[in-house]
Amino acid sequence: MRGNDWGKLAEKAIRQEEISIGEGLAVLAAADSEVLPLLHAAFAVRQTFFGKKVKLNMIINAKSGLCPEDCGYCAQSIVSNAPVEKYTLLEKETLLAGAREALKRKAGTYCIVASGRGPTDHEVEQVVDAVAEIRATMPLKICACLGALSAEKAAKLKEAGVERYNHNINTHEELHPAITTTHTYQNRIETLQHVKQSGMSPCSGVIIGMGESDQQIVEMAWALKELDADSVPVNFLHAIAGTPLEGRPATKPLRALKILALLRFILPTKEIRVSGGREVNLRTLQPLALYAANSIFVGDYLTTPGQQMELDYQMIEDLGFEIEECAL
Repeated sequence: MRGNDWGKLAEKAIRQEEISIGEGLAVLAAADSEVLPLLHAAFAVRQTFFGKKVKLNMIINAKSGLCPEDCGYCAQSIVSNAPVEKYTLLEKETLLAGAREALKRKAGTYCIVASGRGPTDHEVEQVVDAVAEIRATMPLKICACLGALSAEKAAKLKEAGVERYNHNINTHEELHPAITTTHTYQNRIETLQHVKQSGMSPCSGVIIGMGESDQQIVEMAWALKELDADSVPVNFLHAIAGTPLEGRPATKPLRALKILALLRFILPTKEIRVSGGREVNLRTLQPLALYAANSIFVGDYLTTPGQQMELDYQMIEDLGFEIEECAL
């Protein structure tokens, strides 16, 4: 496939017709010289459903380290030797201060992220207390990412005003046991089902660069489509020293752009967020990612630094795009 074929693929996506596995594989196998035509086609889909708006999100690392899980990519896991801060769930006032900072950074969504297998009852109550005050005083959407979640805890978060809950599938089901053994792929699906049943918006994405094949990448995109995830963070592995995946090579920028185009074709109406690792994988081609994606994080990630906010704002302006205001 090439040239006009990408346009036909975009037309299918705009009509919300299914993109086949074969068509998806053709996107990933495209020659590097096809990246600009491919992004042109992906942008036609993005513009149809999102115009030139860019959604901004900000993370607060609400609980760091102290995690019993053995996820190979994570600096906070029990098997990591990376030097990260370790602390229990932040106090309410600190979470409120983070929300105020999110507003200053022009973020529409404030993401409260905590390490661990899943939240205790007490931790859920702490988050509920903070979220209730944030929603009462600030024009922010709240996304929580606290690990595995029961139906009861999901209902409490929804009632407090948490609009979105993040729980990534991270990788392909077949590859999952090579990435972590302390929980299963199905455990992750169960949490997402509880999220959907509660009425919260499901947020689920992937980490690219952990050994997945092209076929698995396409199938991961299909899995997210079947889960009906409303927001899809696309992380590109930032291999941190001291983690089991230390030393893995970064995804090449042009390949990263092909993957983002693929996800836009398969998930035409969904928020696609270029997330962790964009700075070290996309490097100078970061602006091109927004021709397929429509969302980014501003500021730092959980344990790694992000691009300076001012550079993100300049990137958006130089593209002729605009920051989407929070609409509650």
